[in-house]
Amino acid sequence: MSNPTDRSASQTPAAQAPAGQTTRRITVTVNDTTANHDIAVRQSLSDFIREDLGLTGTHLGCEHGVCGACTILLDGQAVRSCLMLAVHADETTITTIEGLAEPDGTLHPIQQAFHESHGFQCAFCAPGFVMTTMALLNSNPNPTKEQIREELSGNLCRCTGYHTILKGVETAVQLYGSGRRDASETTDTNRQDGGTANA
Repeated sequence: MSNPTDRSASQTPAAQAPAGQTTRRITVTVNDTTANHDIAVRQSLSDFIREDLGLTGTHLGCEHGVCGACTILLDGQAVRSCLMLAVHADETTITTIEGLAEPDGTLHPIQQAFHESHGFQCAFCAPGFVMTTMALLNSNPNPTKEQIREELSGNLCRCTGYHTILKGVETAVQLYGSGRRDASETTDTNRQDGGTANA
């Protein structure tokens, strides 16, 4: 899946603000915390996550949906948050990188796998790769190498040459196979910093 779903093109009428309205209230569940937010109707989902919620683990790179750094899970699907307006996330469930680790700092298996494989150097791209990998393993717990490459092809890294990133995904598959934790498990609290560097 080289291009995660762009939900901005499939909004429902309820997600569209009336003509002339500049703000709108949305209800969204982020990392298992549900709240109402009054937002500008033209604010991107990535800016809402970073600026309004303070979850800066969702990184901004190209802001054109090309690099994958801003990838989050929206209703379980990998989505480029820079391409989607926040109003279109009304009544959805979002998972960001901060929602993966345990409250005591224990890493999610995907994070642990990338750590063990030394998957990243600067790690700016790490949140996007981790969230893309989570979407992959939620839908396909035992992907082939070709399927891993295809799924990650929409995420860019300027440092590693991708070999250690691919190794990280393969390690994650092994961790699930050993029963250490299932990829689809989510947290029960709004967590801060899921083990990757914030901007």
